[in-house]
Amino acid sequence: MKRISIDPITRLEGHGKIDIFLDEQGDVANCYLQIPELRGFEKFCEGRLVEDLPNLTERICGVCPEAHHIAGTKALDGVFHVDPPPAAKKLRELFYNVFCATDHTTHFYALGGPDFVVGPTAPKAERNILGVINKVGMDIAGKVLKMRRDGHAVIKMMGGRAVHPNWGVPGGVSRGINEEQRQEIEKLGRDAVEFAKFSLKLFADVVLKNTEYVNLIKSDAYTHQVYNMGTVDANNHLNFYDGKIRIVGPDGKERFKYDAKDYREYIAERVEPWSYLKFPYLKKVGWKGFVDGVESGVYRATPLSRLNAADGMATPLANEEYQRFYDALGGKPVQPTLATHWARLIEILYATENWVRLATDPEITSKEYRVLPTETPTEGIGCVEAPRGTLTHHYVSDERGLVTKVNLIVGTTNNNAPICMSVKKAAQGLIKKGKVSEGLLNMVEMAFRAYDPCFGCATHSLPGQMPLEVRLRDSEGNVVDRLTQYMD
Repeated sequence: MKRISIDPITRLEGHGKIDIFLDEQGDVANCYLQIPELRGFEKFCEGRLVEDLPNLTERICGVCPEAHHIAGTKALDGVFHVDPPPAAKKLRELFYNVFCATDHTTHFYALGGPDFVVGPTAPKAERNILGVINKVGMDIAGKVLKMRRDGHAVIKMMGGRAVHPNWGVPGGVSRGINEEQRQEIEKLGRDAVEFAKFSLKLFADVVLKNTEYVNLIKSDAYTHQVYNMGTVDANNHLNFYDGKIRIVGPDGKERFKYDAKDYREYIAERVEPWSYLKFPYLKKVGWKGFVDGVESGVYRATPLSRLNAADGMATPLANEEYQRFYDALGGKPVQPTLATHWARLIEILYATENWVRLATDPEITSKEYRVLPTETPTEGIGCVEAPRGTLTHHYVSDERGLVTKVNLIVGTTNNNAPICMSVKKAAQGLIKKGKVSEGLLNMVEMAFRAYDPCFGCATHSLPGQMPLEVRLRDSEGNVVDRLTQYMD
């Protein structure tokens, strides 16, 4: 059996490789996504002050610390049994929508976009942000850089730092905004809405008007029949910051809807001996393996799945794009993985509209932005929609405020099983009779890249410890001793 390795895989947060095994006919017999890194935050958070966790867990990732910070802060609300005042909730939601818009921009233009703007089989040296700029022009590069600069400026203004904010506290936030800041945030938000509209037009011109690209998106090699997860408001419209978690089946019908605090009744986590990843699945459906179908508990939590789980968008322009999306792709649910890129752009528009809506809310400059906790800490669960999927922080504290247990289900962790399935199906659909090219292997990578995975956040060790092997070699390169820990 012949093995083909894509090592390292590219344009993702973290590290990994794909091993593809060909049978005697040159067709794909099996395919494995392997992630070699481990962070271990759940264990070393134990024994620390629970109030410190929003600032500790955000160090999991330099890409989405804001998501961990806000989820952790919401978990502290539960730990200390306190309900933030309305202004605090609006400030948090404003901050969070700014982050989501900024983060999605990075992925589309720097990580996912090159495959479509430059082309999936273009030379490797061109499939990057520089290739995108060369293809579409420097003026677009300026727009992208401005969007990211403006987003991080608001994040720093509100959160205290452009990366790793130190703002959220149990019962609210540590500081509000004044009228001058509000006006600046509103101005930048209106610019961001125009950027989102521009990005959607660019996608329509470059991708949707290209029949080859549209056929690739709709192809069976990139399509799954799985459950879809997302957070919705009381009207079943998408909400990044708060609401109930809704899960729809492969047929698009609602199957489950629950509060984040009840996640353990619906989500189970399993491990595989060949991976540091956890593989969550729907507990009430059960684990049937890495397979499609209504009987399989595999689900996705992505921009695409959020649109599938919702009945619409809560902002007018994004809702128009939402309807256009489903009209173009044949109605709900849309299951082709590559359609996630389009869904991500719709979410940018939604987030920027929310940015403006909240920045113009009369209550946003209120001085009542925190309620002080008075009760003994116990247990809390916080949940937000991270750019990469539903993010859950679960903290358990003793009466002294020291952490006894932490469980994190990060956005990418939800998608570990479907990512593995997507990579395998793409490889099986694209590689035939041993014919393999660099461009074809990139098209296999496109299967995981659509998820915008952050494997640095998502890794866990099976035994809760990292297997380690150290080999000592002499000057000739011969192994003279071997030290192992936690190895079979």
